[in-house]
Amino acid sequence: MTALKLANVNKSFGEVHVLKDISLEVEEGEFVVFVGPSGCGKSTLLRVIAGLEDASSGEVHIAGDMVNLTSPSKRGIAMVFQSYALYPHLNVRGNMTLALKQERQPKSVIEERVRKASDMLDLAPYLDRFPSELSGGQRQRVAIGRAIVREPKLFLFDEPLSNLDAALRMNTRIEIANLHRQLGASMIYVTHDQTEAMTLADKIVVLRDGRVEQIGSPMELYNNPINQFVAGFLGSPSMNFFPAGLIDAGDRHIMGIRPEDLFIDEHGKLETTVSHVEHLGGDTNVIAQFGQQQITARLFGQHAVAEGETIRFSFNPESAYSFGENGMRVN
Repeated sequence: MTALKLANVNKSFGEVHVLKDISLEVEEGEFVVFVGPSGCGKSTLLRVIAGLEDASSGEVHIAGDMVNLTSPSKRGIAMVFQSYALYPHLNVRGNMTLALKQERQPKSVIEERVRKASDMLDLAPYLDRFPSELSGGQRQRVAIGRAIVREPKLFLFDEPLSNLDAALRMNTRIEIANLHRQLGASMIYVTHDQTEAMTLADKIVVLRDGRVEQIGSPMELYNNPINQFVAGFLGSPSMNFFPAGLIDAGDRHIMGIRPEDLFIDEHGKLETTVSHVEHLGGDTNVIAQFGQQQITARLFGQHAVAEGETIRFSFNPESAYSFGENGMRVN
């Protein structure tokens, strides 16, 4: 069964057209990530799915039912926000049970769902604590637990890790991935962080200016980007782009080369001057000037490279990408 279907969804705020004719499907049990730069419409799209915003036109279907006129509480969704949105006067148990009590679920059902969710998220020791007594990561787990106990048809995550530090983001990302495997639930996850998108998603939806640029698995999009925008957005460090004719005088296309596809070669075509070096332990990022063009090379391992040094780089032509003047892929 299709967990979510969007058909030609548009959303405008006055004269501003935010979402533009968006159509996509999320299959049952699928983990789908909406990704794109700030202002691309990904959070607005999530709010339209949740019913927190009305679509200006188009249809929203959840589990086979059109829900355009259905209130958020009746859509069978549960949403996890970046701000946690916990009630400070309720302990963990109270936060997790509130929605179930409002639904007038039997006490036995409530207790069993809270037990399962708290065990799954390692929250059992904290059920009697209040949000102020928890760390940021624990609060986020409570917010996720509050969603789990509702047993929704669709989980919606709106940048849930943005308030966490780097170490907690990684740990919580792993927890969310494990949670998806355990529940087998349909999940939609919004982020501007392409690392989160690449590591969590079964399917990525890349958005720009309110439109869908490309949909596919993480590696499909990484290896076969449809255009220059997708190629540059997915990948860290991002892809290097060379104007037509800069490397090969006869080449009329924009050339794209990923940083990891550059390697040091004393006979290489790219003679550069190193402007900055990032020593990351397992990798070394070299930022250098090639004429007026800044490029980044990602080298495996540790390299004794100094600022101001002249280095030549080469690349395998088969690893290069070509894009036309309109930004679309041509090979």
